[in-house]
Amino acid sequence: MANSRRSFLKNSGGLLLGAGMVPFVTNDLMAAIQRRVAASDRLNFGVIGVNGMGWSNLNALLKIPGATCVALCDVDSKRLAERADELAKKNMPVKTYSDYRQLLDNKDVDIVIIGTPDHWHCLMMVDACAAGKQVYVEKPVGNSIAECRIMEAAQQRYKSIVQVGQWQRSAPHFQDAVDFVRSGKLGNIRTVKSWAYMGWMKPVPIKPDGTPPEGVDYARWLGPASKRPFNANRFHFNFRWFWDYAGGLMTDWGVHMVDYALLGMNVSYPKRVMSAGGKMAYPDDASETPDTLTAIYEFDKFNMVWEHATGIDLGPYGLTHGTAFIGNNGTLVLNRDGWYVKPEGKKMEEVPMQKDQGNALVRHMQNFVDAIRAGDPSILKTPVQQASLTAQVCQMGNIAFRTGQTLEWNAQKGIFGNKAADALITPAYQNGYKLPQVR
Repeated sequence: MANSRRSFLKNSGGLLLGAGMVPFVTNDLMAAIQRRVAASDRLNFGVIGVNGMGWSNLNALLKIPGATCVALCDVDSKRLAERADELAKKNMPVKTYSDYRQLLDNKDVDIVIIGTPDHWHCLMMVDACAAGKQVYVEKPVGNSIAECRIMEAAQQRYKSIVQVGQWQRSAPHFQDAVDFVRSGKLGNIRTVKSWAYMGWMKPVPIKPDGTPPEGVDYARWLGPASKRPFNANRFHFNFRWFWDYAGGLMTDWGVHMVDYALLGMNVSYPKRVMSAGGKMAYPDDASETPDTLTAIYEFDKFNMVWEHATGIDLGPYGLTHGTAFIGNNGTLVLNRDGWYVKPEGKKMEEVPMQKDQGNALVRHMQNFVDAIRAGDPSILKTPVQQASLTAQVCQMGNIAFRTGQTLEWNAQKGIFGNKAADALITPAYQNGYKLPQVR
């Protein structure tokens, strides 16, 4: 990377990013910045799935000098046209596709953002890596233990730079909290708790099957998932609460909060896991995944507890979400707002709230771009290997719940050694799709 490029990135990055906040960038300013970027420094990206986080990720990436969107893909032609029009108003014309494979064939696309439902992540990421693209894929990285491992193998096989959307790893206060946990000041940590209490989540009302909205290619949306009649409950945001496409709050929020439990304790797989819960808040609604769950993971020197509940905001320590490291000398409590330490008696000094510092999603995208420009995946905040570990641990909690058994994990073989549990490690792809094979 030329010195002139580094100088430009440093100077323009200071202009745009500051302390990590980018409240507003005018179209004229963005155009001026893009003109200052040498053609060789420009990164053209395409987005697959433009409705929710795909669109948020796109807008975060657009705040980085040299990043330009050139292609969009979605199975909803109406939403696709709306997004293309929004970019056109920013003087950014894009090509649009309904089939992601056509987007991958576009030689102008350097980077692919995957913002689809979870059940599509593996197939799309593997295909993108094989096509020579760099990839930003939303969390959870895969929708099964097997998919997570295949995605790791694809990154290694094709040497793509792959960042996963666990953007909290780019938040300075989360990093500072991990450093404090690892300093030993909390003393012997015997229990770590992570949780998500989502009071805003209401029952998913039962709706009859119907026809897909006009312009939606529903067969393509289903992809490798089980073939079913269209139901509005399973579409867009609520797909998260159905096993065909996702893993409920355990994987949706667990990959954020459990990630920091594992990172703080510097561990990988648990030895044993058990889960208990069910549909206790809304037993008669349309969702499948548990609205109430407690999962206990046993490691060599501590236990990790995951809790989630819908319709309730008052989680542990009065917080809707977080991770707590409970040590002999004190407890560190961490969430998106910041972190603090409460001492156990007088065994250590209290640490007041250390607040969040700016826009972590933009920082995460900047880290992704920095790794691409440096050709150095080692500087990624959330490489696929780390995201895969966290997603697999969350999947273990779901599998223990679904089997109703306490499970032991054989990390060397990558199996539980339990017939019912092992059957849930690898998904059965449907509708003519096949689970990717990386050789």
